Amino acid sequence: EVQLVESGGGLVQAGGSLRLSCATSGFTFDDYTISWFRQAPGKEREGVAFISTSDGTTFYADSVKGRFTISSDPAKSTMYLHMDSLKPEDTAVYYCAAVLKSLLGLVISTAPDDYPYWGQGTQVTVSS
Repeated sequence: EVQLVESGGGLVQAGGSLRLSCATSGFTFDDYTISWFRQAPGKEREGVAFISTSDGTTFYADSVKGRFTISSDPAKSTMYLHMDSLKPEDTAVYYCAAVLKSLLGLVISTAPDDYPYWGQGTQVTVSS
């Protein structure tokens, strides 16, 4: 069974940092593309950070570019999202999501609907 479990969220002051983890199990880590999304209250789920599994190129939403970093540790089957210079507008539930690479080919999708597997989410709250 494919499982993704996020952790590392919490309450932080503006300008602070957090590192989110996405521990995975039930599948071969390297066979899947795993990305980060977030959903703020009253808003649609949006893509935050993506990594190309073919060459390691990273992609970020404009709103987080330069502040967030996506990385992975295949030995631990874990994805990370390091978030610096947090702003109140970063407040949201953060999710990691996975899709079999063979379904998308070399395309890195930013569309939540393309990802069939999701974690339960971890709350990030940034106070001003």
